[in-house]
Amino acid sequence: MKKDFFKDSKIKYPAYEPWISDADKKIVSKTMEQDMLTLGPQLEKFEQSFSKYTNAKYAIAVSNCTAALHLSLKAIGVSTGDEVIIPDLTFVADANAVLACNAKPIIVDINKNDFFISIQNLKKNITKKTKAIIPVHIYGQVCNIEDILDVAKDNNLRVVEDCAHAVGTFHNSKHVGTIGETGCFSFYPTKNMTTAEGGMVTTNSKKIADSVRQLRSHGMTKSLKDRYSKGYPWIFDIIEPGYNYRLDEIRAALGISQLKRIKKINALRRNAALYYHSKLKNIPGIILPDMVNDKTHSYHLYTIRVTEKFRLSRNQLFKKLKDNGVRTTVYWMPVHEYTAYRKFAKSSSTKNTKSMYNEILSLPLFPTITKNHQNKVINIIKSCK
Repeated sequence: MKKDFFKDSKIKYPAYEPWISDADKKIVSKTMEQDMLTLGPQLEKFEQSFSKYTNAKYAIAVSNCTAALHLSLKAIGVSTGDEVIIPDLTFVADANAVLACNAKPIIVDINKNDFFISIQNLKKNITKKTKAIIPVHIYGQVCNIEDILDVAKDNNLRVVEDCAHAVGTFHNSKHVGTIGETGCFSFYPTKNMTTAEGGMVTTNSKKIADSVRQLRSHGMTKSLKDRYSKGYPWIFDIIEPGYNYRLDEIRAALGISQLKRIKKINALRRNAALYYHSKLKNIPGIILPDMVNDKTHSYHLYTIRVTEKFRLSRNQLFKKLKDNGVRTTVYWMPVHEYTAYRKFAKSSSTKNTKSMYNEILSLPLFPTITKNHQNKVINIIKSCK
C-alpha cells in the first residue's frame, strides 16, 4: 500500500490511486523524444481514437474539462447577458465556464431522491435570457437527459453535457457527449482514464468543432501543421480572440494508452462497485447508489447516502473511517454554498441539494482496489449499525 499523499500516517487505505501501467510509461517516454511536443501526431491520434470510441463525428482535445465547457459555451454563442442553467450538485467548473463567457449561471435544485437536476425547477428558472442547460452525468450515471432534451426543445435551448465523470457511460447505445450539442470530458487523475490534466470536447457539428479547435489555440485560423506546410508560417488571421487551451503531446500520448484499456478499467470499477453493493445492502440508514447493475454505468464513483436511520451522521461516519485508516470524501458542496456563487441561487429552492449534501459519502473506488481494501471499508460501516 502506498503512503498517504497528504502525509497522514493514519491513512492506510486511500480514496483512489491512479493506474499508470508500463505501457503508459513507455509511450510517454517515447513521445518525449519528439521534436514537436504540442499539436503533433499524438494529439491527432488521441482525438481520432476518442472520436471512434464515443462514435462522435468530432473530438477536440483541450487542457481540461473546464476549458471544454468554456469553449463549448462560446461555440454555441453564449455571451454577455445570457443565462445558463446548471444543477446545484456539481463541481464549480460549470459555473466558472458560464462566468468566463460573461454570462450568468442559474443554479437549480436537484430531485429529492436522486442526484439529477429537477425538471420542475428547471422549467421554473427559464427566462427570455436563458441560452443553454448543462446537465451533469454525475458519478458515471446517465442523468435524466431525455427530460432535459424535451425541455430544451420546447424552449429553443442548447444542451452542453458535462461528462467529466462519464467516459464509458452510454444511453440507448449512444455514448454520452453525443446526445446534446457537445460533450465535455475530464481526464483529471481521479477520473476513469487520465492524462494527469486534460479534457475533450465531442460534437457532431462541424461548425462547433471548427470553432472549438480554433479557440483552443488563441483563435488562430490556421493550425500549426497548416502554417508550416505551405506559405509563410507567421501569416494567419484571428477573427475572434481565443485561449491557450491546448493539450500537449505528452498528455495526449498518455490518453492514447489509457483509452486502449478503458473497457478493462471500467469493468474493474464495475466489479468493485458490485462487491460493495453485495456487502452493504440492507443496512438500515444506508442508501446505496442506483443502477449498479446497469451496464451503461461507468462507475466513476460509489456514493452512498447516510440517512437519519443510520446510527452515525455522514460526518461521523467519515471521521470513523478516517480514524481507522480509510480516506473517503464528498463530491461536492452545493455550488450555492460557495461565497462566489450564492447570488446565483436566489431564484430557486435548493432544499433537496442541501439535504442530499448532508448525506452523501464517496467510498474508495479505483480499478486496482483490492478486496482487502474494500473489506476494511465494509467492516467499519457494518460495525456502526
